[in-house]
Amino acid sequence: MQLAAIVVSLALSVVGIALLARAVAQFVRFFKLGQPAPAGARANDPWQRSVTLVREFLGHTRMNRWGVVGVAHWFVAIGFLTLPPTIIAAYGQLFVPDWTLPVLGGWLPYELYIEFIGVATTLGIAVLMVIRLLNLPSRAGRKSRFTGSTAWQAYFVEYVIFTIGLAIYVLRGLEGALHHASWGLENFASYAVTAAVDGLSTGTVENLVYLFAMIKLGTTMIWMITVSTNIDMSIAWHRFLAFPNIWFKRDARGGTALGELQPMTSGGKPIDFETVFDEEGGEETQFGVSQVEHFSWKGLLDFSTCTECGRCQSQCPAWNTGKPLSPKLLIMSLRDHSHAKAPYLLAGGGKNAEGEEQATAEQLKDVPAAALAEAERPLIGTLEENGVIDPDVLWSCTTCGACVEQCPVDIEHVDHIVDMRRYQVMIESAFPSEAGTMLKNLEKKGNPWGLAKKQRLEWTKEVDFEVPVVGKTIEDLTEVEYLYWVGCAGALEDRAKKTTKAFAELLHMAGVKFAIMGGDEKCTGDSPRRLGNEFLFQQLGEENVATLNAAFGEDDEDESTRLPASKKKIVATCPHCFNTIANEYPQLGGHYEVIHHTQLLQHLIDDGKLVPVTPVEGLITYHDPCYLGRHNQVYTPPREIIGKVPGLRNEEMHRHKERGFCCGAGGARMWMEERIGKRINNERVDEALSLNPDIVSTACPFCLVMLTDSVNGKKNDGEAKESIQVVDVAQLLLESVKTPTDGPEDGGEADADAGEPAPEPQPAR
Repeated sequence: MQLAAIVVSLALSVVGIALLARAVAQFVRFFKLGQPAPAGARANDPWQRSVTLVREFLGHTRMNRWGVVGVAHWFVAIGFLTLPPTIIAAYGQLFVPDWTLPVLGGWLPYELYIEFIGVATTLGIAVLMVIRLLNLPSRAGRKSRFTGSTAWQAYFVEYVIFTIGLAIYVLRGLEGALHHASWGLENFASYAVTAAVDGLSTGTVENLVYLFAMIKLGTTMIWMITVSTNIDMSIAWHRFLAFPNIWFKRDARGGTALGELQPMTSGGKPIDFETVFDEEGGEETQFGVSQVEHFSWKGLLDFSTCTECGRCQSQCPAWNTGKPLSPKLLIMSLRDHSHAKAPYLLAGGGKNAEGEEQATAEQLKDVPAAALAEAERPLIGTLEENGVIDPDVLWSCTTCGACVEQCPVDIEHVDHIVDMRRYQVMIESAFPSEAGTMLKNLEKKGNPWGLAKKQRLEWTKEVDFEVPVVGKTIEDLTEVEYLYWVGCAGALEDRAKKTTKAFAELLHMAGVKFAIMGGDEKCTGDSPRRLGNEFLFQQLGEENVATLNAAFGEDDEDESTRLPASKKKIVATCPHCFNTIANEYPQLGGHYEVIHHTQLLQHLIDDGKLVPVTPVEGLITYHDPCYLGRHNQVYTPPREIIGKVPGLRNEEMHRHKERGFCCGAGGARMWMEERIGKRINNERVDEALSLNPDIVSTACPFCLVMLTDSVNGKKNDGEAKESIQVVDVAQLLLESVKTPTDGPEDGGEADADAGEPAPEPQPAR
């Protein structure tokens, strides 16, 4: 028995370790196929990155949002890192059955820890196995987050861990028998095995030690051999690759890869469209991603780290409404394609912009036929075209960020989707045709509706007070506290204009000095950027930054007239404008302090400038805008405002805050038809109507439009009561701040301190 155990264990170990070393070398070569990341983008502040890694791993900051799953996985992960000493002990037990580790063996704290974590790891993986079996795709269909996952790999990994855990448990019990141990805390669980073999001869117990040491080591090495010969088996490799993937995440402080999109790069350098074709080699510039090797090395690392857990899939609004996009399946497709194509790329293969092969026949002669065939597949293409990613998958994304928010290993799904869109839009001009109208309107008129710029100020004629306008009624922003960025929807869309007028009236009532732009501003560029037209975003953004800088006195030759950074305050009612100006305009040289209107309103209430007094009776449910919530972590202010309005009873929808469900308008989907599956806004409104609310509230003009359209449709179909309202938080507050006898300019109690300066809320990011 001992000889067999030694031969089998050592033979498997030699093979396993050799294959593991080869796999690591393959990964290094594979990741080098990706494009470089912009200088300093992935390795800045190494200390903070290390702190973030330790915090995310030990705290399981994403996994623990899933309750039992998070706790069970924590023990499995900790066990994987801290149980390797038991592997060393098992090797020793092949030769000396009662062998223990030097120094550590027999030390009470160590024995207590190994006993506890060994049992906890085994129970943890058992819990995860049961959860998987209870959520089989064959039972739950698309609702199962495991739909599309590679089942055999998941079962293999889980049963290997379970077997190793049991082997540790049994070996500890057999050790106790050989050492004639009595029950104690250090063997509180494994003593059951010790008691069970009591009475067996020493030789029999020793043979059992050899057997279970072989089972433990053999299972470990079979796992190592399997994953080393399948380096695309990310469901297993994530336990190694998750650590560098988290360390190299976008935000060294630990924030998710949401908020701003990254500038489009070529060869790791941001593209400046004003100069790119004037530079040497400009014609070789890569616009977006058309081949898998155009992704950065971090993208390839992302693909190889996917755990196939399906948390992203379970939260995705596209997948949950019957569309073909699953963030998990998209990443898996890119992973499988990149690894299958790797032999061709490593041999020097690759095509230029015209599709001509760059490698010689000599270089490609030893490349497997499967890799050559994979290299011919278009990255974006239909099933008939043998594409890797179907166009319907690519264009179903709303960039809501639910996938990125939930991913436990920090995969940056939205960035990869937008990179692929950029090539399709800018080079292939292949995108949903109806979005072309929006792009043309932006190019010609500077707004998605194609209206004249003078229309931007029409709403000011519908309020009973003068709204200061930069360049018309005031010269610059030196005498105001906030520049109110109204945005295209707020100025031009009838439903959104109600929010604009309500917010402006609230500022007027609270005595906040503010001004708006004079109509020369353009769309911030949120929609074209997320559609993939980076050129148009950069054009619109640079024009807006120049306009804003001029308004803030940046162009003044006299530095004394320029506003300091602390005075460049912008408030926006549109989360998309808010996000773009705050997080993306710094990429274009625009640095401002930007807050959302709900943040300012909350501070005005807290400071007594606005006092809600009139009850607004009814049950209300609040919808979190994705670009306010997930992308910028602003969850509390809208709810606090609602909580201060007398008469309102707030009830949350099941999917709210971090798990809030998209309205369907993000990612430029506002301007595209929704032809596949259930409309996303209908899915969200169905969830709201299940609470039987009187009011559905939000804090975004896009959400307001989408939710209103759905509610009106359901009213027409008799599926919603006629009295239900869809309103912005600002409209609710205005209704409550006004007393029944107040005129439009009478702020009631709020007027008492109207002359004092408003508080200074901090920006979200």
